[in-house]
Amino acid sequence: MTDRLIRRPRLGLASPIQIAVLALLAGAAHAQSTEAPAPQAETASTAAAASADGKDSKALPQVVVTATKRSTSLQKTPIAVTAISASTIEDNHVKSMLDVFNLVPSMQGTGQGDHGIVSITLRGIGNDSAKTEYADPEVALFVDGVFAPRPEGAATMLFDLDGIEVLRGPQGTLWGRNSTVGTINMKTAKPVLKDNSGYLEVGTGSYNRLGAKGAVNIPLTDTLAARVAFIHEQHDGYVDYQKPTQYTLAQQQAAYNAGNTAGTFPAFQPINYNLFVTGGPKYNAQDQTAARLSFLWQPVKTFRWDLSLEQFADRGTPAMSLMQTPRAGQKLWSALIDTAPSLKRDSTSIRSRMEYDMGGMALAYVAGYTSFKGSGTYDQDFGVNMPTSFTTGATHQEDNTVWTRYRSQSHELTLQSTQKQTVDWVLGLYYAAEDNGIRFDIPIMNGTQQGTVNWQGSFIQPKETVDSKAAFGQATWNLTDALHLTGGLRYTHDDRKNIGGRGWFWAGNPAAPQIPLNPTIDPTDPANGYSAGNINDAHYKGSKTTWLARATYDLSKESMAYASVSTGYKSGGTGDGGLPYGPETLTNYEVGYKTSLLDGRMTFNISAYHMKFKDFQFSAPVIVNGNRQFAYSNAEGAKVSGLEIETAWMITNDDKLQLSASYTKTKLGQLVAASNDYQLPTCFDTTLGGNCLNVTGNDLPHAPKVAIQLMYEHVFPLANGDQVAPRISYHYQSANWLSVFNLGEGDRQKAYSTADIAVRYSSKKNWYVDAFVRNVSDEKIKTSAGSSGSFANPIWTAQYAAPRTFGLNAGYNF
Repeated sequence: MTDRLIRRPRLGLASPIQIAVLALLAGAAHAQSTEAPAPQAETASTAAAASADGKDSKALPQVVVTATKRSTSLQKTPIAVTAISASTIEDNHVKSMLDVFNLVPSMQGTGQGDHGIVSITLRGIGNDSAKTEYADPEVALFVDGVFAPRPEGAATMLFDLDGIEVLRGPQGTLWGRNSTVGTINMKTAKPVLKDNSGYLEVGTGSYNRLGAKGAVNIPLTDTLAARVAFIHEQHDGYVDYQKPTQYTLAQQQAAYNAGNTAGTFPAFQPINYNLFVTGGPKYNAQDQTAARLSFLWQPVKTFRWDLSLEQFADRGTPAMSLMQTPRAGQKLWSALIDTAPSLKRDSTSIRSRMEYDMGGMALAYVAGYTSFKGSGTYDQDFGVNMPTSFTTGATHQEDNTVWTRYRSQSHELTLQSTQKQTVDWVLGLYYAAEDNGIRFDIPIMNGTQQGTVNWQGSFIQPKETVDSKAAFGQATWNLTDALHLTGGLRYTHDDRKNIGGRGWFWAGNPAAPQIPLNPTIDPTDPANGYSAGNINDAHYKGSKTTWLARATYDLSKESMAYASVSTGYKSGGTGDGGLPYGPETLTNYEVGYKTSLLDGRMTFNISAYHMKFKDFQFSAPVIVNGNRQFAYSNAEGAKVSGLEIETAWMITNDDKLQLSASYTKTKLGQLVAASNDYQLPTCFDTTLGGNCLNVTGNDLPHAPKVAIQLMYEHVFPLANGDQVAPRISYHYQSANWLSVFNLGEGDRQKAYSTADIAVRYSSKKNWYVDAFVRNVSDEKIKTSAGSSGSFANPIWTAQYAAPRTFGLNAGYNF
């Protein structure tokens, strides 16, 4: 199977990558044939320790996960879960959620431009519009068990982690809110009692990259310890600035006269070409810093309290959508910019976990609080057209987050059995609350900022709240040593309010100055030319009971199989204009098999699933009665089926191979969809806006039918005790759509292959140097798309994954 995946020429693998992959796998095969490990009778834990002469074979390290709210071996956990260890995070240079996607079967994602967030798709289900205070994601994100409600949380830096667990399939019974198709739990490194240790790393690389991170564990007393961790990453933007075509005054006057046939334009003025941005910070730049202070207090063996305070600051720039067919003479990674990029985000998070061992039972209380505020500016016209006069030939559009803030808190109390019994059980109560607010401005001018008003609006949501309460329980009946039956229930009640939300739109008052809307303008003052359009005051209440039924059978000490039926739920709510939308529910059918082979030197896990959605939520910006708003609709449903495989193989003590693969098939139920992000035909349904398309039966976006990730590492021991470890990570995926509209090549990412390579030199004196190249063949990988112009002749734009980058890190462990 591996041979086939590498040799097929239609995968489109660049020749240097293909040679590298073949060479590395040939080396693995040679190592296996010349150093075949002898069969062993030891258990995996015994085999993991090499003998003094170094000839005994090493097993893969046992991985412990908390997917079932208790610590269990990954190979004995009857859930499709990917456990990404701290070493894997280091080897793959994971710094944010964007770096995680290729490591997990059926997982996709993209950075969204105007709000600077990361959207996540799992098993073909996601929400590209989950970038406002309205839209919730389908994949729930947790840090140390604390739910992160807003999508900005997915973009924060991943640093000083013990690991990441990605649970696929509905996880509502135990994990709660919005875990419709999956849950991601990031586990931060915890302080250790009576331990002095730490590390420091610095790095450099392409696009003037500078990076630094470190952590130190500090024993304060015999029962109290602290850990301080930090990270900073910065690099210049990928998007170069284009210079505008400068027309003569005569040419501008001619274009002005041709467009002013109705005589409504203001007096002619020349284009101020200084309004175009040609210097300063570029789009797609990173400048992020985070720090975490953690404490552990363990006064007695039966009680433990982990407490952390984390601060995050982002001063980078948003990701720009680029013209898929560059303007003549321009590079792909460039744009004509007339709105300088900015992004300012700050968040403070407090997380706490208390555990008390009561002897046969354990009581745990997990609490979290997050405060976030931010602002940003974004060039939403993408520079696709060149202005021919100050008010013709192009459109100037900004998306400006004047301010946004949210505060969230969550509390979870669980009581569970701890010693294996005939019935293992867990009971819990959960409460979460959010308070969101935003002012989001969209000025659209004809031609340039100097031109006439095309449309302008300010969306001000001063207070939007969410209250969610739940009670849950799950029990596993151990009928025999081999057969286990699990059942779970969760009741959730959601209460959502929008208080005082308004959309203020340009009213065409001739006495008001026609200038782009900006933070100094108060749109609530009629003298400025705006009137209240959308009245967003609304109140939504809803509740749902979700459940899980699962049977697990241990085929042997090394293998198990499971089958489950589970349901998922995501709350309904209201959109602009106070318009309600219904909740989204699904039923997931799944079977799986996990096994350890070759005395623990190989693991093989496979799962197959079929998901049936009801009232699948679709959201997008639309135009209704000439005004722009954010709208929701519920599709009749959707169906998703798939297969996922994960395997790891310790070929020899010095060779490790990992493979993950997925097959996904999707079909959308009945839905007529509208969106401002695409040029669509005139809509036959006036309630959906000016343009729409029947997308019933279409494939869901970000769901390639086939995706494969292959990673190989070989360790070369040196005579002085040091070692050199080269590694390669190869990724292939088939073509996938970028929206539900399935509009052709502009709305599609073709099949592609790419690879990352790295080599690490590790000294026995605890220092190391790590060099890497990511996206070696510099593939142009579209992650989302949009169009402007007309439906018959669209101009296609897209967000792209990062181009080829390289870097060098050096670190010291102490």
